[in-house]
Amino acid sequence: MQKYFCIIRLTHALPQAIIFTIMAESLNWESTYAVALALKQAHASVDLQDVSLMMIFEWTLALDGFDDDPALANDAILVSIYQEWLEEKLHEQ
Repeated sequence: MQKYFCIIRLTHALPQAIIFTIMAESLNWESTYAVALALKQAHASVDLQDVSLMMIFEWTLALDGFDDDPALANDAILVSIYQEWLEEKLHEQ
């Protein structure tokens, strides 16, 4: 079982961060955010401008805990994973 950690900052009324854990027995194409977090961790030094959808597809299939049919992947899912990953990288800056 893998753990993914996420930090969310709330409004001005509640400025402290809330940390929660997403527990996932396996990753799949529907868990785009969890996949993005796992890719971010696995490929921390990559420049996202150099990442193609094919790379996201191959890297996702190679993730520990990924358990879904490769044939179910499509451009919309891969773009969603890319966008989630990009937003995470932008938030850490």
